[in-house]
Amino acid sequence: MNLDIPEGKDPIAYVWGEMVPGIGVAAANFSLAVYSHTTLGLREFEAARLRIAQINGCMFCMDWRTERDGQKVEEGFLDAVTQWRTTDAFDDRTRLAAEYAERYALDHHGLDEEFWSRMTAHYSQVEIAELSMCIGSWLAFGRLNHVLGLDAMCVLPKF
Repeated sequence: MNLDIPEGKDPIAYVWGEMVPGIGVAAANFSLAVYSHTTLGLREFEAARLRIAQINGCMFCMDWRTERDGQKVEEGFLDAVTQWRTTDAFDDRTRLAAEYAERYALDHHGLDEEFWSRMTAHYSQVEIAELSMCIGSWLAFGRLNHVLGLDAMCVLPKF
């Protein structure tokens, strides 16, 4: 579906800020908080974010790379995320972040004791809660932008 966006309006700002300002502004603030206040390492953050982008099919999200202190993940990281099960480019935390993102999006009922045992061996409860909120944000808002046809011109709105 493609929403009717008035000529001259930025599609993201219009949909998120003008069409549904009571919801969109709050959603944008949550989305921005995920990037501004995360304590997760860049590689695990990006592994989870990019796995959700792949599942959502969000074109912008797959092209975007989060930058922290002038650092971004290496070229080819997206390909490693695609191959998260077998790549030698990931440590255990990064691999688990990609796995958790995939299972959160596609099989959340299948998150069993074996998975949680592996997860809690590498992540604290605080980190798991944070990663869950990040994944939830990317799943919801990346999917929203893709479903509404906004992802070809997606930028993080600032309200």
